Amino acid sequence: MVEGSKIQWRIAHTEASMGWGGQERRIMSELLGFKRRGSHVYLAAPDKSRIAEQARQAGIPMQKIEPGRLRFPLEIARLALWLRRERIQILNPHSSRDGWIAGLAGRLAGVPLIIRSRHFDVPIPNRWVSGIVYRRLADHIITTSPKVTAGFQDIFDLPPDRISTIPTGIDTAVFSPNGPKARLEFSPQSRGPLLGMIAVVRQAKGHRFLLQAMRLLRSQGFPTRCIMVGDGPMLKAVRELATQLNLDDSVLFAGYREDIPEILRALDVLVIPSLHEGVPQVALQALATCTPVVGSNVGGIPSVIRAGETGRLVPAGDVEALAAAIKETLTDIEKTQAMKIRGREMVEAQYSLDGMLDKLEQLYMRLLGRNGGLQ
Repeated sequence: MVEGSKIQWRIAHTEASMGWGGQERRIMSELLGFKRRGSHVYLAAPDKSRIAEQARQAGIPMQKIEPGRLRFPLEIARLALWLRRERIQILNPHSSRDGWIAGLAGRLAGVPLIIRSRHFDVPIPNRWVSGIVYRRLADHIITTSPKVTAGFQDIFDLPPDRISTIPTGIDTAVFSPNGPKARLEFSPQSRGPLLGMIAVVRQAKGHRFLLQAMRLLRSQGFPTRCIMVGDGPMLKAVRELATQLNLDDSVLFAGYREDIPEILRALDVLVIPSLHEGVPQVALQALATCTPVVGSNVGGIPSVIRAGETGRLVPAGDVEALAAAIKETLTDIEKTQAMKIRGREMVEAQYSLDGMLDKLEQLYMRLLGRNGGLQ
């Protein structure tokens, strides 16, 4: 732990999302990590969101925000009063809607440091409007991968000292190859190696590509089973596609689960067939548990799933390449085993939870100084 950890920072994160995916888990990791290190941490989020529920269970003080456009002026004023009352030093918005509310409220409240996090590598439709959020309503930007950082520097002409790459840290004691495996109930007719996806069920995550790859593998005489963990707006459509592809007996829709380490240990392959991504936490979690990974060659995925070194990569949306990579992972045991060992070593060396917190503290120290920005 770095010397800066002796400072009791006053840190608030904001998140408008109602879901519970990698982004929300990263926020909770930071909040709980800095709470353990003695800082005062807070969350502003919709009252009925998943992350608000998690924060309340962890004893983290909450401020309710309602990010509907008609409520923007009221929410900005309310949040500004709360930030001033709690003497927040570091304010960190994460999504588009709360980015506007928190950015404006933070400026009104005179918050010493506003950091905007960017988790995904997705197109920015209006660079001029977004530039207000990222250049004027934030003092610094944090991304999860070098590729996202490079893209932002190019889009917004940001100098290097205005943006940092800090990947999500993994608790390697929790996500370890040693431990129990989840017991999963499949149809008696299902057989074959166990694949898995752990993601919010939305279009960009590419669930349909995995189902199509499974169908292709079955037609080649190589049947597989699959567990899909998570829920989301595309769940009904993905279920219907599984039925259309005659995969009902081979796909288990498990919904929201907390036993992710146990599930990862039970998998033969974790598949991340996304169309765009930052650095998915589940990829690092899988590497930490020595679970083989096949992922799309997009966003921040290649920075951790390094082709031929820690996993296998395929072009996004290429079902034939995805099926081939899954089959190779399951049949080339020697090469896959070497990747598993290197993946675990990489996470331990570069992506630990304490390492992430140390990097954040060093950034806070550099931007605020040892007095924490308080006068």
